[in-house]
Amino acid sequence: MSGEEFVPLSLTPLLIGTFAAIACALPGNFLVLRKQALIGDAISHVVLPGIVVAFLLTGAISTWPMMLGAAGAAVVAVVMIEAIRRLGQIEPGAAMGVVFTTMFAGGVLLLEQTDTSTVHLDVEHALYGNLESLIWLDAAGWSSLLDVQALAGLPPELPRIALTMVGVILFTWLFWRPLKISTFDEGFARTIGIRTGVLGMALVITAAIAAVAAFDAVGSIIVIAMFICPPAAARMMTNRLETQIVWSVLFATISAISGYVLAGYGPLWLGGADAVSAAGMIATISGLLLALTAVLGPCRTRSGAPSQV
Repeated sequence: MSGEEFVPLSLTPLLIGTFAAIACALPGNFLVLRKQALIGDAISHVVLPGIVVAFLLTGAISTWPMMLGAAGAAVVAVVMIEAIRRLGQIEPGAAMGVVFTTMFAGGVLLLEQTDTSTVHLDVEHALYGNLESLIWLDAAGWSSLLDVQALAGLPPELPRIALTMVGVILFTWLFWRPLKISTFDEGFARTIGIRTGVLGMALVITAAIAAVAAFDAVGSIIVIAMFICPPAAARMMTNRLETQIVWSVLFATISAISGYVLAGYGPLWLGGADAVSAAGMIATISGLLLALTAVLGPCRTRSGAPSQV
């Protein structure tokens, strides 16, 4: 594929998929280590009713109403999970299961009962996203990367997810030490003055922001997979948190790029005529990487938290 074809048709979907994968994988490392990986799953499910309600209130698909609606739904879900866990005295996993299945079912019901077909807001869009359609129509080749007029026509999802990824990286960098200490020894973290409750909520909110930003472009399938698979695969590769972060970013990038390429060209290589869902293939590749590290990873036999932080 020449630059005249690759840049407008494939560059932006590749970048959006990669940035979304990294933005979800970074907070996913701490969620996995804290045994809260299902929070990412819950968030990616509960944003759906928030998006639908935002559309019903505004009557249009636009960035800020959708973001605010999804963010509001994510915060409501977090509060409900904590309330059910405390009031019902049940396991956190059970509380999350109740909340995210209920809210996702409510979002699907709203989609089916309201007329959203004219704006391409439907169940399929919510699950698989629209990654393949995020093409850069104003691009004419690699030279367009330096063309201000062409750059103005970039899909809005790209700068949005890029900004989100930078924000997640900054959060991880700024709060690295308290995050690391509270993840491995919450009691010690409290004794040295770290507000673990506030920090834990900030981590969940950061994960929610990443999920909300990625949801419209890539759908809930990639969001769920990227929160869990790259961090869990990285967990099998090392005993050190810093190295685990690097591995998770690498696995997320490999999943996004190879998944997008295989979705478009894999069926053709096998004699098929049609491409398959890029989101589904990216999630599949991330699952395969997790399976490989579970079998072949140097640290696959250990249990508990990493021995060196």
